[in-house]
Amino acid sequence: MSGHVLPKSDTELFALVRDELFTAVVGDALDAAGHTRQFLPPEIRPLDVDMVLVGRAMPVLEADCFEQTVRSDGRRRPFGLMFDALDDLKSGEVYICTGSSPDYALWGELMTLRAQKLGAAGAILHGYMRDTRSVLKQNFPVFSMGAYSQDQGVRGRVIDYRCRIAFANGVEVNPGDLVFGDRDGVVIIPQRIESEILLAALEKARGENTVRKAIENGMSARDAYETYGIM
Repeated sequence: MSGHVLPKSDTELFALVRDELFTAVVGDALDAAGHTRQFLPPEIRPLDVDMVLVGRAMPVLEADCFEQTVRSDGRRRPFGLMFDALDDLKSGEVYICTGSSPDYALWGELMTLRAQKLGAAGAILHGYMRDTRSVLKQNFPVFSMGAYSQDQGVRGRVIDYRCRIAFANGVEVNPGDLVFGDRDGVVIIPQRIESEILLAALEKARGENTVRKAIENGMSARDAYETYGIM
């Protein structure tokens, strides 16, 4: 790991992760460090397989409801705190939402436009999105369970944001955690250990290149693993 120095700025760090790592090797580094529940549920997939997402978590908590507007701060607000959460996105942050049933879309075209204007890195939804054609045109990374047009307006609301959230498979996400998604899934790297994990992942990625060359040159899988400890 001595050959790698992590950038100090998030912009450079995100570029390093995007260019040199992939979720599988980061997940392996997390497993080796004893953090074995860091992948979001496997049904959360990129809208386009070539999408890669790297950014800081801005967690959003959604809940089902049964009327179009809800009381919040003494006023009636459609969608609960959704507009507040969306408008609070900062550059490099990821709108990452869970908590509701998968009966309606949690994201769409205009939300994408606003998030992109704010410099957000992407959106991750444990549910569906809609306006697929328009979202794809904006080339904004969105990861979800798929496309489904039914609206959240009369079915769901955002009840909190910038709070700790937990997914159904037990993965917890805190504000500021590093979020990394590609075609193989989405992994959460807790901010307090991200330097350790990223350095280990970079080392493992370099080792995998060595193993790849050894196998290409005829080494058996067992010999490669026993020699390098990587497979």
